[in-house]
Amino acid sequence: MRYIRGFRNGAAASALARLIAAAVTPGREYHLMEFCGGHTHAIFRYGVQDLLPENVKLVHGPGCPVCVLAMPRLNGAIELAQRPQVTLVSYGDMLRVPASRRRSLLKARAEGADVRMVYSAAESLNIAAAHPDRQVVFFAIGFETTTPATAYVIVEAQRRGLRNFSVYCNHVLTPSAIQSIVDAPEVREFGRVRVDGFIGPSHVSTVIGSRPYEYFAEEYQRPVVIAGFEPLDVLQAIHMLVQQLNEGRACVENQFTRGVTRDGNRKAQALVADVFELRPSFEWRGLGELPYSGLRIKSVYAEFDAERRFEIAIHPVPENKACQCPAIIRGVKKPTDCPIFGNVCTPRNPIGSCMVSAEGACAAYYKYRRGNVSAMAS
Repeated sequence: MRYIRGFRNGAAASALARLIAAAVTPGREYHLMEFCGGHTHAIFRYGVQDLLPENVKLVHGPGCPVCVLAMPRLNGAIELAQRPQVTLVSYGDMLRVPASRRRSLLKARAEGADVRMVYSAAESLNIAAAHPDRQVVFFAIGFETTTPATAYVIVEAQRRGLRNFSVYCNHVLTPSAIQSIVDAPEVREFGRVRVDGFIGPSHVSTVIGSRPYEYFAEEYQRPVVIAGFEPLDVLQAIHMLVQQLNEGRACVENQFTRGVTRDGNRKAQALVADVFELRPSFEWRGLGELPYSGLRIKSVYAEFDAERRFEIAIHPVPENKACQCPAIIRGVKKPTDCPIFGNVCTPRNPIGSCMVSAEGACAAYYKYRRGNVSAMAS
């Protein structure tokens, strides 16, 4: 804890804030997107935005895997959980996310479905081994951070001969989402958002490294700084982005050198490449259909693919018109732009996924600025 406290030092934060204030050009605005929801919560928890000059604007991005899961995919999981002899295993955040007609996995469990929460993918294997008479399905979601763990359980299930185990794969890729923010025409219905640079996700980058962002920075001329999740990490990354923009540079820099390398975790990458392949297209909430942005299980492991085993049907469904989650995920709107934020939609009664997830932008606004929610919304 002493080591962590060093990255939360108030005097150091004030010093970094002064450096940023001295570096910004008067009259110029800097619009910086923190891609990861973990950064969004750190920014609000420690008041990072309040330390910045007014012309440095932080934009909340789509880096919350629970938030970006398209509603038809969640509907598929609920319908799967309601089948006889199926036990659906999921991370906790997904249980409360509203699907169409205000359904959720938690409500399905209340109605008799066998839905269980786990803290790790490996727990799902233990459930399958303990209940050979049940078809145990692991509801796999997440960016590159959690993908290696899913790959591991598939390989381990094959090794252990757990024929009653399968995975409903919903893993997505970070670089595709970043590219869509500035490039994809499918998301223009929500409006365009100005992004001058990106605060890159650290946990994802421990796996994939900093190399995948290099093409993006060069092609789209947007600087990327990979940052840790502590307040001093975020402030230093903002200072590095401001310097790049002032100098007219657009490259990838790594602030989180204590955890991220250029090449990442090659062992984890090899495991993922062995088990998964790219989907030609995958639907994201708020971003639409993005090419080569999701993963599916390779045919060599087809017997552990729940979509093949159960023939899960994915049907398009409309979003709740009152909920602004799609626009918030894209960064076009803030949670306080949503008319139901903080009144109809709360953590106890979530209407959208952004209010449910521990990394959701709406949850961050509500949790850390609850006392002046009304003032922000007015």
